[in-house]
Amino acid sequence: MATMADVARTAGVSVATVSHVLNGTRPVLPHTRQAVLDAVDALGYTPNTLARSLVTSRTRSIGLAVSAISNPYFTEILQGVEAAALDAGYSLLIADPHDDPGHERKVVQLLHERRVDGMIVAPSAEPRELVGYLRRHSVPTVFLDRRVDVHGTRDAAPDDAGTAAAPPPDAPCFDQVCAESTAPTALLVTHLAGLGHRRIGMIAGLPGLSTTGERVAGYREGLAAAGLDHDERLLVSGNSESAGAERATATLLGLPDPPTALVTANNAMTIGALRALRRHDRCVPDDIALCCFDDFAWADLFSPRLTAIAQPSRELGAMAVRVLLDRLAEPGRPARTVRLPCAFVHRTSCGCPDGQGRAGATRPTASTTLPEKGTAS
Repeated sequence: MATMADVARTAGVSVATVSHVLNGTRPVLPHTRQAVLDAVDALGYTPNTLARSLVTSRTRSIGLAVSAISNPYFTEILQGVEAAALDAGYSLLIADPHDDPGHERKVVQLLHERRVDGMIVAPSAEPRELVGYLRRHSVPTVFLDRRVDVHGTRDAAPDDAGTAAAPPPDAPCFDQVCAESTAPTALLVTHLAGLGHRRIGMIAGLPGLSTTGERVAGYREGLAAAGLDHDERLLVSGNSESAGAERATATLLGLPDPPTALVTANNAMTIGALRALRRHDRCVPDDIALCCFDDFAWADLFSPRLTAIAQPSRELGAMAVRVLLDRLAEPGRPARTVRLPCAFVHRTSCGCPDGQGRAGATRPTASTTLPEKGTAS
């Protein structure tokens, strides 16, 4: 079996140079790097990652806990995480917590026991046990898509300010990466109001998730911006699932004065709402207009085509990896929350002919990088 010394001898470089090329620990001249890679291919050299981890206390692996099997939305995020991790020379260990707090705690522990260098987690609605475990074991962690109230984490300045004091060793920082939710949801509501709708309903997500709270806040902000009263009967939880959205939509349609327009807060609930509308012989958008949070691959194939907020799913996954690698390289850096912008994808389910309405074809929202204040929005 070829060794690193064999690679160095064949490439005409030092063993240290081979290490820098394979581990990405120091810049190497392009022709030297290519010579090393050619030698690796010619000799069939395979790095001994186990031996290296014993020396460096690093396994160059990342644990990823997202509900990618039970929640299709996370599939593209997973692809972004995997691509960015592999590009940085890290392997990926994946577990599905099924959005269940107890199971979430178990799978994170299993990943940690496999000595991953850090963790990327899409937390459940009740992540107290999760946060407690990660804190006790000082696991470098990025919370993905959903923010968490990390009570006890000290205030920090934005990533590029460099003015905040680093947290003490017994209070590890938790970084967070998510998409904008409040302003995009408000945009959907004001768009529908601009088309003349005065009773706009919302199918909200699972209570306790930060994304649910932010999108409900955006719904209320949109109503206020349009000068519309908020009728609590028009805000119903679909629990972030298709079946829940079917029930919620039926509840809204059964009101004495049902909504003329509907906003759904994720892609699974959009499917459930459409099923309920079909079952009640309601045509979109003639009988009821529909806008949804989360664009998905077949949204443009529905009739009518779905007006939606598109999240940058792959970019979210890739950003989570970059933020985690920054944390591994500099453990004492201030905690940060990175928000990525969404896009308004204008089609016809809102009632606009051929997607040509007041909001335009595509309208991005602002992106911000925020200090972690220790509380979720």
